[in-house]
Amino acid sequence: MNLFKISWANLKNKPLNSFLSALLMTLGIGLISLLLLLNKQLDDQFRRNIKGIDMVVGAKGSPLQLILSSIYQVDSPTGNISLSEAQKVMRNPLVKTAIPLSMGDNYLSYRIVGTNAKYPNHYEAKVKEGRLFATTLEATIGAKVAEVTGLKVGDTFAGAHGFDNMDDVHGDKKYKVVGVFERNNSVIDQLILTDLTSVWSIHEHTETTQGASVNDLFSDGNAPQSDDPSEEITSLLVKFRNPMGMVALPRFINENTKMQAASVAFEINRLFSLLGVGIDTLRAIALIIILIAGVSVFVSLYNSLKERKYEMALMLSMGATRARLFVMLLLEGIMLALAGYAAGVLLSRVGLWLFSRAAESDYHYSFSDFNLLSEELWLLAGALLIGILAAALPSLGIYRINLSRTLAEE
Repeated sequence: MNLFKISWANLKNKPLNSFLSALLMTLGIGLISLLLLLNKQLDDQFRRNIKGIDMVVGAKGSPLQLILSSIYQVDSPTGNISLSEAQKVMRNPLVKTAIPLSMGDNYLSYRIVGTNAKYPNHYEAKVKEGRLFATTLEATIGAKVAEVTGLKVGDTFAGAHGFDNMDDVHGDKKYKVVGVFERNNSVIDQLILTDLTSVWSIHEHTETTQGASVNDLFSDGNAPQSDDPSEEITSLLVKFRNPMGMVALPRFINENTKMQAASVAFEINRLFSLLGVGIDTLRAIALIIILIAGVSVFVSLYNSLKERKYEMALMLSMGATRARLFVMLLLEGIMLALAGYAAGVLLSRVGLWLFSRAAESDYHYSFSDFNLLSEELWLLAGALLIGILAAALPSLGIYRINLSRTLAEE
């Protein structure tokens, strides 16, 4: 007697009940699996991009907005800050490195960021073709920018004001692509990097710094003082020399200057705590759905056992043992759990792909790791446990069947 074939035939005999039980299991498993995938990949993206950055200095406003716009490039900046004020922060003895950023333009929704060589070096970005930008209106582009826009070394393009449209194009001054970065799965992939003086030139700031090197303006230890109030940047990415910097410098900047200092670790942890409420709620809903699926399996097998009581008694009379019939019913619960798990994992990958397409369209971030997580193996064990328990309880009725009475009743 092949128990697997009989169990499978029993499930096919009641397709609606079997489908409903497997569907509920699929929805629960799929939702939890998707949350696990998103949590891991979002955490990887967030941690990778903030590595080595302790503080962001920018215009006063929302500290979280300042961090999202300056580190992740997914929000609008809070404003601009004076170059001379930024240089004072950079020369502070508590500061180890300070990377200037100047933003405000885009090309086909990819942000153009004025900075210096420290920025790509910080993310360990390597130039695949050409070279790094060196003078005004030279640009080195990220791998994703090159892939989507088709730009290559030697091409020229005009940026537009803002971050998501090409309505206000600066057609009189064009950038020249001098290099393309290798893909390194950091924010660099989706950016167009240029010299800080390019941003000032595009927006018609004074000529006193347009010919200067950004490395001169922000060299370690001896940055020249700028007294021109029209010279501005968007933000500074700061790394401290020692923990004392985190204690003293942010408070001093927030209380004694027109600028704002935002602690990266504090704001990101606050963001994850806010997101965590929604994630925990979804996870709880998914667990409830899985438990309902277990109840559905229980009810289905319980009713099936009552309807098949004579069939079971007949099989017992033909030599089948109660233990084998018990295992047969357990297999039905296990099959439903496995089917729900497999479909749920597949559903989560489809959900991740759809989420990735939306994130790619809106923020240029993609989530492409579809590999099975170690946590999903525990999810498999949990699904099997629920399937076994849901099947075991009604299956115990096998041991209460009175063989002679059941056969006589029929």
